[in-house]
Amino acid sequence: MARPLWCACGSAVPWSWDIWSAHNSQHLWDPYSFTHVLHGFAFFAAAWLLVRGWPFWKRFALAGALETLWEVVENSPLVIERYRATAVAAGYFGDSLLNSASDVGACLLGFWLASRLPWRATAAAFVAVELALVASVRDSLILSSVQLVYPVAALSAWQAPPPR
Repeated sequence: MARPLWCACGSAVPWSWDIWSAHNSQHLWDPYSFTHVLHGFAFFAAAWLLVRGWPFWKRFALAGALETLWEVVENSPLVIERYRATAVAAGYFGDSLLNSASDVGACLLGFWLASRLPWRATAAAFVAVELALVASVRDSLILSSVQLVYPVAALSAWQAPPPR
């Protein structure tokens, strides 16, 4: 899909916190990296429910494979256009390759953390991350999922970039 390896700006800074800039999803870590940690939490819960008898390494590999598949789908023209239909992602043009790789790593970190933490701590961390993202960038895993599947105009208006 001709994704760039890294941000076109060439900056060696490994993160970008401005989700409304051309740097979003181009560096190793950005606010959406936290949503990929949450993917790991969700994949751990699903694996616990569906394939509990599998060894940890198989469930971990399955989570990595599913997250890699999501990265391919997320960077497809169809999904990029769906994201662009919402205000928060109007300028989104896909992830850099290193950002996608980092997102897979964030998911696996979330999976590993969920395997080590009590389920209540994992659930509390999920809620805390969602609330922190909503407070800081007006987006989160749940909100971006809603906007991807069924865009809500009022939510798009609220998520619009602040005046610069």
